[in-house]
Formats: sequence, C-alpha cells, structure tokens
Amino acid sequence: MDNSIYESPLCGRYASKTMQHIFSNDFKFSTWRKLWIALAESEKELGIDITDKQIAQMKSHIYDINYDVALAREKECRHDVMSHVFAFGVQCPDAKPIMHLGATSCYVGDNTDIIQMSIGLKQVHSMLMNTIKAVSEFAAKYKDQPTLAYTHFQPAQPTTVGKRATLWLQDLVMDLEQLNFVMANLKLRGTKGTTGTGASFLELFEGDHEKVKKLEQLIAKKMGFDKVYDVCGQTYTRKVDFQVLSVLSGIAQSAHKFSNDIRLLSHLKEFDEPFESKQIGSSAMAYKRNPMRSERIASLSRYVIVDLLNPSITASAQWFERTLDDSANRRLSIPDAFLGVDAILSLYINVISGARVYPKIIERHLMEELPFMATENILMHCVKNGGDRQELHEAIRVHSVAAAEQIKVYGKKNDLIQRILNDKKFKITKEEIDSLLSFHKFTGRAKEQTEEYLEIVKKITDKNAKELGINIEITV
Repeated sequence: MDNSIYESPLCGRYASKTMQHIFSNDFKFSTWRKLWIALAESEKELGIDITDKQIAQMKSHIYDINYDVALAREKECRHDVMSHVFAFGVQCPDAKPIMHLGATSCYVGDNTDIIQMSIGLKQVHSMLMNTIKAVSEFAAKYKDQPTLAYTHFQPAQPTTVGKRATLWLQDLVMDLEQLNFVMANLKLRGTKGTTGTGASFLELFEGDHEKVKKLEQLIAKKMGFDKVYDVCGQTYTRKVDFQVLSVLSGIAQSAHKFSNDIRLLSHLKEFDEPFESKQIGSSAMAYKRNPMRSERIASLSRYVIVDLLNPSITASAQWFERTLDDSANRRLSIPDAFLGVDAILSLYINVISGARVYPKIIERHLMEELPFMATENILMHCVKNGGDRQELHEAIRVHSVAAAEQIKVYGKKNDLIQRILNDKKFKITKEEIDSLLSFHKFTGRAKEQTEEYLEIVKKITDKNAKELGINIEITV
C-alpha cells in the first residue's frame, strides 16, 4: 500500500477481496483478452482466415498482461482499448493482424462491464442468501420473546423480537426476488459494431446476414450467456446499469432500515452488536459501546442509495447511438455500488449473527407500558365479576392520569396496577391482575406469524443451500 496517495476506503477498509477482484484491472483486461479470443475463434468457425496458431498464441497470454506497454501506449494515443490491443499484439505478433477484427471498442468495454456485473451479482446473491439465513436464525431464536413494539417510536402494542426480525427478513427476500429477476434478464451486448448496425461484420462476411447473427450467438455462448440485447447503439442501453444498481440500492435501503432499528435498540439497551474484548467505543468516554457497525451500515447504505442517481442521469443523458460522458462516471459508480453492497452485507451478517439480546431490559420496558395497555382487559374482567363498566372506566381514567403524572413529573415507576388493587371498586386480586398482565396475552399472532413466515424462507434457503456458509471478515 502506497500511503502517499489516495486509496478508496471501499478497498482499503470495507469490501471483500472477492468483490474487489471482480472489478480489478486483472479481471477487466483478462476478460478483454478472452473476448478477443472468442471473437477470433467464432470468426474462424464462420470461415474467416484465422489460424489455430494465432488463437493459441492469444490464449497463452490471457493473464500475463503487459501493463507497462499498454500504459506507455495510452499516453500517446489517449485510447485505452487501442492501447491494450497494441499491448496484446506485442505479446502475440502472429495474431496481431486479426486481433479485434471488425469490432469497436465497446465490444470489449461493454461486454466486459456486463460480465463483471453478472459475476458481481452472483456474489451479491451469495452474500444476500447468507444474510437471509442469518436473520431467519435470529428470528427463530427470538420468535417467542415478547417486546414492546413502537409506532412513531412511541410505545404501541407488544410484539416479539422474532416477529420484528421478520420485517427485516421480508425486505431482504423482496430484494432477492428483484435480484433474481435482473440476473435472469442480463444479456451480453454482443458484436453489433460501431453504431449497432453490424455493418463492419456484414462487410467481413461479404453480406451474409446469417453469419453476422451466428457470430453473436457463438461469442455469447463462449462467454457464458444465452442471449444478447436485440438492438443497441454503440453501447448497450445504459438503462441496464440503472436496473442493476436499482437492485443494489434496494439492498442498501433494507440494510439501512435494519441498522436504524439496531441503533435505536442499542440506545434502549435491549440489543448489543458484536463488541470485541479490546474494542474502544469512544476516545473520551471509555465506558461507551457505540453501535459502530450498524452506523457503518447506515453510512455505506446512504452512499449506495445516492449512487443510484448516477446511472439514472447517465441513462437519460445519452445522445443518439452514444456519447462519452458516461465513461468516467460508470468507472466510478458501478464498482462503488458493488463494493459498497458487499461491505454492507458483510456487516449485516456480522451484526445479526453476533447479536446479544437482553430479555430482562426488554421485560422492564414492557412493564413500564403494559399496565396502560392492560386496562381494557382489567376492565372487562371486573365487569364480568359484577362491576359497573361506566364507573370502572372513569376510575381507570383517573388512575391512569395520576400514574402518568408520577412517571413524567416525578420520575417514579408506573404504579397504575397498585392504584387499581387499592381501589375497592375493582374487586380484583393481585393474582388475577398478574394473570391478565402476562406478556404473551398481548402479542397476538406474532409467534405464529414468525413461524409461518420462516417456513416460507426455509424453502428459499434450502433451494440455495450450496451458497450458505461463507466466511465473513470485518477489517475494522
């Protein structure tokens, strides 16, 4: 690492080596060379005078990229593709005359972008499946743990910790559905020439339209694709980039929501994310345990969400068959989105897998609010035992106001239950009230909903079982 120059934190601190490699120069330029080989092989199969020796020579230099030659050449010609054609030709002198035959720069540039995004999406798919598995295990573990639910971050009716986790889980499953759709519909740009008409290849094959179409099919198959886009200009439509990054943005949105909830739960002292024995929470306040990983999820997610604006504008701003104002932007926005989501999902898995939940704190918070929530049940119980509903309703109102005043004005505990026990109008025992105050009486179908939804998710994780079990390493 050269500490005298800037390096993206996405590489140095956050994203995995796997995702970094997919968008590395080695991957990019070796894919260019594979595409040139696929082009030569396919042209040969269709009758163009290309020898086995030429193809063999190209195959022998896929990975030993002579970057120094390419860089020196680019300083002269200011064109990255032609610089690498030249550099490849230096290593493969016999193949030099037929290299890049009939193609435009976007043949290697755009097709490689599609290949990188395709493989990147497969890696995201694996990460997302492992995240879904981790959240489902958390939900199963705490499916029956009552907790106070909130609306507007104000106490509402109880739910369970596991049911709340299914809300995070469902968002991720929806992201998976979108990811699967985009992956299934991603196509190669193909070999349609300079403006997408295929004119150069039609000339090469002496007007044979069928050979021009067959060329695309052969190359697509060699590069692992079933289809190419039906029409294009010089580039594939930049709406493809928007569709791909929309999926990544969606994942970031789900992760951001999760991280917000975790940060709020951490404030309530109901939840701690993983915290190493020598980890420092604050340089000034040694006692602090800040939810730093959840905060990092939020921070990176915000970056990915905002990054979606780049392909949105790029897709809308293209002129006719192409302009070059997309190039520099795409070199940044596409890899950054993938690296960002890779880091986000790594953190997500780490946080939910190593989470510590505190039932006693959760129950304390429940008991601070449950007396108010239980008043209707108490009222109905007492009416069944012969009480006057109107009289008891007014008594509960008076006691509730008084109890709330004790809590808010004087900072005392909620004494509503004791007030009701002391009021002879209610004719109720402590044992009866304790029974009515059972947490599980207020969680509705939370446990059952969790179990039912986890059955649905299990079918998904079972179907993708081969992807499960990846190792996550958090650098900082």
